[in-house]
Amino acid sequence: MMVRPAAAGDDRLAIGQVYVDSWRAAYRGLVPQAHLDGLDARNWLGALDAPQQTNLLLLDGDAIAGTCSCGPARIPEMAGWGEVVSLYLTPAYWGRGLGGTLLGAALDELAGKGHPSVHLWVLKGDRRAQAFYRRQGFAPSGARIKGEVGGQPVEEIQYTRPL
Repeated sequence: MMVRPAAAGDDRLAIGQVYVDSWRAAYRGLVPQAHLDGLDARNWLGALDAPQQTNLLLLDGDAIAGTCSCGPARIPEMAGWGEVVSLYLTPAYWGRGLGGTLLGAALDELAGKGHPSVHLWVLKGDRRAQAFYRRQGFAPSGARIKGEVGGQPVEEIQYTRPL
């Protein structure tokens, strides 16, 4: 296994497929099934082009086992902080400690860019992700945001930690 930055064009659809596979497994019962069934790898192409964002890949040989996007915090009230925008592994790689490897590379990237702390958002009800981030030293900040996925209201919980 190795971590490397994503190539600008070559990796995009494969990254999108990691999102699709992970969402379908992780968010079953948390967001509408019709939304999960309708996901397409192309849904995430625009998100991968965000300015100042680094997209990392966890590789198993030539196969992409996981992906993580990180960069400066996207919300003004977290100015100066780093943000882990997303971290997804293909479900076949879950439970093997590889998420920590990928997250560690992202935290190193953020620390190297001078961010003293990092935050991220976890979908309420995603106990697997919440437990993972707690094991990685994150703690809920108390902040929450409300949104919508597939026409259903959802809530995300903010987690933070120093770098």
